[in-house]
Amino acid sequence: MRLSSRMKFLITNSLKGLASLLVMLGVYLLLKEVVLSRAPDAWVEQIYARPLLVYLVYCLSEFFFGIFPPELFMIWAINKDTIPHYFLNLAFFAGVSYLMGYLTFLIGHAIHKRPTFRLFRTKFLKGLFPLLKKYGLFLIIIAALTPLPWAAISMLVGSAGYPSKPYLKYALFRFARFAVYGYIIYQTHVI
Repeated sequence: MRLSSRMKFLITNSLKGLASLLVMLGVYLLLKEVVLSRAPDAWVEQIYARPLLVYLVYCLSEFFFGIFPPELFMIWAINKDTIPHYFLNLAFFAGVSYLMGYLTFLIGHAIHKRPTFRLFRTKFLKGLFPLLKKYGLFLIIIAALTPLPWAAISMLVGSAGYPSKPYLKYALFRFARFAVYGYIIYQTHVI
């Protein structure tokens, strides 16, 4: 059976996403074992004492092209409180990610004809534009499920003039990513 180029792209990026998650979890567990086990209060207390700051950093990160991977915030959430609170945080993170993606989509849609945005697109998003031409709305699904920069893809799709309804429908795959990654992080911490 021969796979289409879209399916190959999806599978390849999904495997890259899973590999990056496993590497991140490995680094985190190593850091936890070597550094945090010796002086946990000095490191952890600084972060856990300011949850609103963590939420603000997450929102800004999701708006500014995913500066920090959402999985870091999932790890923070699983260590912060009880399991029900972890799932509430996970739902919050997924909802914020979805909304920030839509916000950047709308920004892209609003400014796509401006010369400054064309310069920005040519300078910073030049590698993503050929992907959009090749994969179209399928790229939204790929970006929603993989480590591709979610906000950047959303802005790019908006700047290409795609309609909102299909974008919002395909962007729902973002929740699937958070569910799968959240479950993997849950399994690695609860057992």
